[in-house]
Amino acid sequence: MNGMTDVRLTLHQRELLGLDDGKLAPRGPAESRWRQFWRRVRTRRQLLELSDEQLRDIGISREQARIEALRPFWRC
Repeated sequence: MNGMTDVRLTLHQRELLGLDDGKLAPRGPAESRWRQFWRRVRTRRQLLELSDEQLRDIGISREQARIEALRPFWRC
């Protein structure tokens, strides 16, 4: 694995555990709608900023990233 994959796995693990800067962060139904909204906006915007190499690393194309990023915030 390269460095990017290691970072991604670490971040994904933190998300699965519900950790946010060392604190427990609510996920799923307990998460407030505003928190869900801002998380979706932030992560979809970040997806557009990934390089082609980073997108290849996570296994999606530029077009797939664009489609995901343009999804409305109310869609999971």
